[in-house]
Amino acid sequence: MAELYEVETKRFNEQVKRNTKRFPADFMFRLTTEEFANLRSQFATSSWGGRRYPPLVFTEHGAIMAAAILNSDRAIEMSVYVVRAFVQLRDLLSSHKALAQKLDQLERRVSRHDNSLAEIIEAIRALMARPPTAKRPIGFTADLADVSQRSRSSRGAKD
Repeated sequence: MAELYEVETKRFNEQVKRNTKRFPADFMFRLTTEEFANLRSQFATSSWGGRRYPPLVFTEHGAIMAAAILNSDRAIEMSVYVVRAFVQLRDLLSSHKALAQKLDQLERRVSRHDNSLAEIIEAIRALMARPPTAKRPIGFTADLADVSQRSRSSRGAKD
């Protein structure tokens, strides 16, 4: 993270330590000794030197908060970028709400008189609706009912 924000690791750690209230558990946490050992085993590391404590890990929100507490040009640039993104998101949401209100008004006026215009308004609403996202669980999962169904159908094809 220090390298990303173009500050020395020592300075980065100092700022994080001075601002611990800005980093709740869902923004930053320390790896356990076991997690750190497992991580180290994934990379070729030298046997000399080393850390006294397992490293801190930052979530997406923690990385943004880290940019806010640092004073490097890169960290300031990232903070400004995030603020602008939120402003654009707010503007987009407010325009979306305004469009939805206008469609409501139009639908009330039109639906009594013309069914085809009401259908067009409904189609526009469907386009405005955010499609549901199918959240996939993290890690290996297997739908055992699906597996048993496939094995039964493949056995039936062999018979």
